Amino acid sequence: MEKAKQTAKIKKEMPVKKEKYFEAVGRRKTAIARVRLFTKKTGIEINNRNLADYFPLLRLQNAVISPLEKMKIDDKLGASVKVKGGGIKAQAEAVRLGISRALLKFNPEFQKRLRRIGYLTRNARMVERKKYGLKKARRAPQWKKR
Repeated sequence: MEKAKQTAKIKKEMPVKKEKYFEAVGRRKTAIARVRLFTKKTGIEINNRNLADYFPLLRLQNAVISPLEKMKIDDKLGASVKVKGGGIKAQAEAVRLGISRALLKFNPEFQKRLRRIGYLTRNARMVERKKYGLKKARRAPQWKKR
């Protein structure tokens, strides 16, 4: 009986060491990005690939890292991102929104600056669905008078 109390006491005293991270989700069109910001590592890893490998275009890389650069903490935090759906630009913008939301959990004082830049606004525009009897969402078949 006494041994069980001692082992329970030991388990309570020993803290479990887990790597701390801040998680958030970003969305754009049909792209969904799950972002985890880590305080102990640097660099951005997207779908287990390097940022430059996943987004070969420099403007997309800049879009992804811009929230960290604007807050001047790009060398202090690292991110691990899982992204799926949508095109390459929508994925980059979804990752940007996810990083911005995770930064708010890291430091709520960033909200005013991120909001002013426009990084916290979810762009809700989606592709309109196709309707029956039409060729596209609004494009009607060509009308012939005679």
